[in-house]
This record gives sequence, structure tokens and C-alpha cells, in this order.
Amino acid sequence: MAELTRRYIVMQMAEEGPFDIADPDAPFVLKPWKDPAALQALIVYSRHCYPELAEELGQWISAIAAGPKVRGGVGSRNELTGLGRRKPAARGKAKPKVKAKGRSTKSMKKKSKRRS
Repeated sequence: MAELTRRYIVMQMAEEGPFDIADPDAPFVLKPWKDPAALQALIVYSRHCYPELAEELGQWISAIAAGPKVRGGVGSRNELTGLGRRKPAARGKAKPKVKAKGRSTKSMKKKSKRRS
């Protein structure tokens, strides 16, 4: 059985309306063919979903990467933003910072033995 299926019909509205962030059934639409940020989101999602879906998403991601470069309005703006961001340089293994113990300012007194 195919994991990627069409479940919704998404149409552009005549007027923009507010997005209800509290609605658990509200779909959020990304267009990975037209938006490089959406493609990155799809790649990350594929790394965290169940294996069968990840495999089909991988095929879709490969098709997008091999296909023509198509950009929409938001995709063009995201592409410019993504080009301006620098990728962090690869470094060696991070070492945890450990605070060095300083010498105590108190002098250590020897305890005297109790007399019985």
C-alpha cells in the first residue's frame, strides 16, 4: 500500500484569512517543488517518520532534486534568505567546559581527638 496519498483538496481562497494555530485539524501546506525551505522541512520530516513513509519521501525528494528548479513567490524569498545563511564550520568533538577548582580561602584545621 502506498504511504503517500492524496487526502485533501487545497484551494486558494479569494481573500486571505487568519490561520488558527489552536485548530488541531488545520492543514499547513508546504510546496517543496517551489520552496527550498519546504524541501528542507520535508527532508527533516523524512528522518523522523516511520520507515515506509521515509522511503517514499526519499523518492519524492530525489525527484525534486533531479527536476527543474521552480520557484514561487515565497520560495524565491526563502532561497535568497537561505543563500545568505552560512553553514557552521565542521569542528572537532566539542569538549565540555569544566570549571577549574580554585584553592579554598579557608585554612584547614586539624580536628583534635575527643577525650573520654
